[in-house]
Amino acid sequence: MLIDDFSNPGLTSKLGTQWRGVSDKVMGGISDANIAHNDNEDRLFLRISGDVRLENSGGFIQAALDLVSAGGSIDGSGFIGVRLVVRGNGEQYSVHLRTPDNVRSWQSYRAHFTAEPDLKTVSIPFSSFKPHRIDTPLDIKRLRRIGLVAIGRAFRADLSVFEVSFYR
Repeated sequence: MLIDDFSNPGLTSKLGTQWRGVSDKVMGGISDANIAHNDNEDRLFLRISGDVRLENSGGFIQAALDLVSAGGSIDGSGFIGVRLVVRGNGEQYSVHLRTPDNVRSWQSYRAHFTAEPDLKTVSIPFSSFKPHRIDTPLDIKRLRRIGLVAIGRAFRADLSVFEVSFYR
């Protein structure tokens, strides 16, 4: 199931929902985030860049997408996991999933990947997502949001995402 190939104008996904940038500034941090719709070599992509800083209990920048509007969720049980086509600066990034069980902003289900300078496809099975600050297991029948995140350490983030999908 294609979530986005960034061919729509602006930051509107193939699901009709809007990508948005979030940083630790929502909780007093000072990380700088830039979320932009770009093109390179006739291919459109989402670029997440900025400085992740740890001061003031900070440490993240994120491109987040609600999978459905109005607080609904989708059933991912017909899929194996999340597939990304990415290019980056050799740093580790995370995919965060949220369900209605994530009632606090710091709760999520997380998996990590490294974005190398060459374009590559990354497949992350749902079984690789670990609960973060929540005891409830991931319920893939109620997926609400996906986030592409630079988190946890001070570094310069530069991630280009060409496609996001659920795969079989």
